[in-house]
Amino acid sequence: MSETAPPPGLVRPRPRRYRARGRAYSTTVRAAGPFALLALWWAASATGLLTPDVLASPAEVLRAVGELWGNGQLPDALTTSLTRSGLGLLIGLAAGLTLGITTGFTRLGDELLDSSVQTLRTIPFLSLVPLFMVWFGINETAKILLIAVATTFPMYVSTTSGVRDTDPKLIEAMRSFGMGRLALVRQVVLPGALPSLLAGLRLSMTLSVIALIAAEEINATAGIGYLMSQAQSYARTDVLAVCILVYGLLGLTADVVVRLLERVLMPWRTPQGATR
Repeated sequence: MSETAPPPGLVRPRPRRYRARGRAYSTTVRAAGPFALLALWWAASATGLLTPDVLASPAEVLRAVGELWGNGQLPDALTTSLTRSGLGLLIGLAAGLTLGITTGFTRLGDELLDSSVQTLRTIPFLSLVPLFMVWFGINETAKILLIAVATTFPMYVSTTSGVRDTDPKLIEAMRSFGMGRLALVRQVVLPGALPSLLAGLRLSMTLSVIALIAAEEINATAGIGYLMSQAQSYARTDVLAVCILVYGLLGLTADVVVRLLERVLMPWRTPQGATR
């Protein structure tokens, strides 16, 4: 069959061809940005553009890591901070998931709770620090609950959206087969809302690190925030850089964990950016 020429003024469509990218290539590209920043940091320190009183050099930061790890300060601080963040995150995820299912799946729950939760969601969690100090003092309870509040609302919004997007025909069909409400939520609604749930988990895990930084400003006597306050008192920019990098690595680790969960729980999904 002969090819026909396209009409005047038009060109023959050329479908774009995509080449599969290997994992090694993708990893190299992802690592290029951080290594470039590290090289710029090292060059600025070596040439004197970045003085130690502003920011320590990478070599000094590495020595500070060895010092803090050797005397046990860094492992103890990491354990304390991860415990705070983990407990607050668990409470926030449980609260957000419960409220999201209630308001997304039941009309009564939506009418009773959604407007109140949406109002509370607009309050910046940092503004609650003074109030929590008055209510709970400066102990661990205030720090953990502050993280819990910060992580509740992203999970709530994502869960509500995912539950409401569940196919109503599928729900009606399962009800006609006699499936109870709890079984319907567990076997139909939650699996269908899984992409939204994982998106909420990613936002909540990231916010748990941000809230941890704020929580450890409440007269902490242990944790990464305490190390930062001590380093600030003695103008140790190398220790300050170590603490900042630890916070950043915690946030990156949280994102990697969610990505791995997505691959395990939803293997059929195309990796982001694979089609571009």
